[in-house]
Amino acid sequence: MVARLVIAAPSSGSGKTTVATGLMAAFAQAGLAVSPHKVGPDYIDPGYHSLATGRPGRNLDAYMCGPELVAPLFAHGARGCDLAVVEGVMGLYDGASGLGELASTAQVSKLLRAPVVLVVDASSQSRSVAALVHGFVSFDPQVRIGGVILNKVGSDRHEALLREAMEDVGVPVLGALRRAPQVDTPSRHLGLVPVAERRADAVAAVAAMAEQVRAGCDLDALLTLARTAPPLGGQPWEPESALGPDQSARGSAAALRAQPDPAPPACEERGPGGTAPGSGRNGVGRAPARRPVVAVAGGSAFTFSYAEHTELLAAAGAEVVTFDPLRDEQLPPGTSGLVIGGGFPEVYAAELSANERLRKAVAELARSGAPVAAECAGLLYLARSLDGQPMCGVLDADARMSGRLTLGYREAVAVRDNSLAVAGTRLRGHEFHRTVIEPGAGATPAWGLVHPERRVEGFVQGGVHASYLHTHWAARPEVARRFTEGCAG
Repeated sequence: MVARLVIAAPSSGSGKTTVATGLMAAFAQAGLAVSPHKVGPDYIDPGYHSLATGRPGRNLDAYMCGPELVAPLFAHGARGCDLAVVEGVMGLYDGASGLGELASTAQVSKLLRAPVVLVVDASSQSRSVAALVHGFVSFDPQVRIGGVILNKVGSDRHEALLREAMEDVGVPVLGALRRAPQVDTPSRHLGLVPVAERRADAVAAVAAMAEQVRAGCDLDALLTLARTAPPLGGQPWEPESALGPDQSARGSAAALRAQPDPAPPACEERGPGGTAPGSGRNGVGRAPARRPVVAVAGGSAFTFSYAEHTELLAAAGAEVVTFDPLRDEQLPPGTSGLVIGGGFPEVYAAELSANERLRKAVAELARSGAPVAAECAGLLYLARSLDGQPMCGVLDADARMSGRLTLGYREAVAVRDNSLAVAGTRLRGHEFHRTVIEPGAGATPAWGLVHPERRVEGFVQGGVHASYLHTHWAARPEVARRFTEGCAG
């Protein structure tokens, strides 16, 4: 049983992130263990949530993972917490295009049996706020809107008029927030600037959000509302259980983990570039340990990832090591597989290009046939160039910024066997970028997109799987097992 609230709004730009993050921080500072969640595929807001709570921000996406996984993934993230705060996406009833309520905040609130707090931008209205809230309350009786927070209130008089109007609706006002520029966070072409790029400023912004929420919201009433959520049935998602029994000749991931790693020698001779002689795959292959080392790109340029990916890799038997392509000149010792997620490499193209030693190490690993999984930013990093700056040159393709936003859910099919999936594997993903890569697909594409449009995209060559498509491996845990087994050789 975890107390929980869903923070929603009539539309984007109403202040969901400010209120949700401020509530997370305020309750965490009050001594509660707060579990942060975000509806939809967004990677950036969860970074602010994590900063507010000290816990991984987790996504709940009913399109990519399926409605049946929303509650188990929620329970997995919220285990042991006093309170969970779920930030919605877009407007309350907005979901996957053309698919009704699927992936909407409303659907997630019903799957979690959680009360909804509606954040309303009241900056240009007074009595009309009552009509707006009444419409949202009555649209779907299965969605329980337990209260309203009035945002961007101009004055005491304005607040009084809004509260008076709300009395006729019968929905309690749980907070009224004044306009506060100090809580604003800078935006860029794909939304807010990630926490990793503005750490000190982000800490200050989250602190300001918490103070604004404390000053303007009834925290006791909000916590009381959260505690009205009934128990959720079913079991929490677990990466080990999700992987299921391993039928391969290599044995189960649990068995891999149970085997002790060989003790390293007291002093190990290093070869050129800091790798151990005979470590396999051209000097950058796996170490003699039983668990394969999977390097995961991080740092300011690669901030887009789902926590469940690394959890699944570890459960499948991998030793997951994070590195920063902006700073580290070599891959982690013993690397036998590489995961490069999304982010903003276009912002750091010059710096990534200047790290020539790492670019060469990545290219050498890819040429060796080692599994390499690259999504969006990772795709750009593996290209020959990005905005004219040399990249890793793994792919015979060039990338550049464009003025067009590519955004939306996709349904895809694996074109051929690769390091992530067997041919014919179907999954759902999400595209979100303002770059283009030419050509858009290699001789062997990564995916055939079948909905909402039909085309091929991405690259499969050797062990490399590179694509614009962001995926959530909790929907297809076998991806993590297949990738890890490929790293094990």
